[in-house]
Amino acid sequence: MTTAQQPSRPSPPLVRLRLAPRGGVPRSIDGAWWPRSYDLLAELPRLLAELPRAWGNIASVTVNGATWAAVPGRMLVSNQVVRLRRTLTASAAHTIVLLAPGQGRWDLLVVPPETTEDVAEPLMAAAAGDQG
Repeated sequence: MTTAQQPSRPSPPLVRLRLAPRGGVPRSIDGAWWPRSYDLLAELPRLLAELPRAWGNIASVTVNGATWAAVPGRMLVSNQVVRLRRTLTASAAHTIVLLAPGQGRWDLLVVPPETTEDVAEPLMAAAAGDQG
């Protein structure tokens, strides 16, 4: 008797994320995220799933309103409502701000999806404080 093999489902692409080590020194950027598109509804759940558990449940996310495709006021991610906010301030042009009540705030550099790997890697390393 033979059994038919189920076709393997392609695994979702890895999240391109590099975080700075937590330490006593305050940082203006806590790491870098290199999404694959500007579709926040597709990209954000993957990002939030990869964050350290110590960051807690992210309840609010602020993104650049001019950069990202349509952003609803909130979305459900892993059975939790996440409030989405848009800003047009120049300082937020290439960042995403993540807030977790009682845990903290994290600012990540957003590397544009169309960036080539040879340009993105040094940006991500610098944002994460990697010594290289």
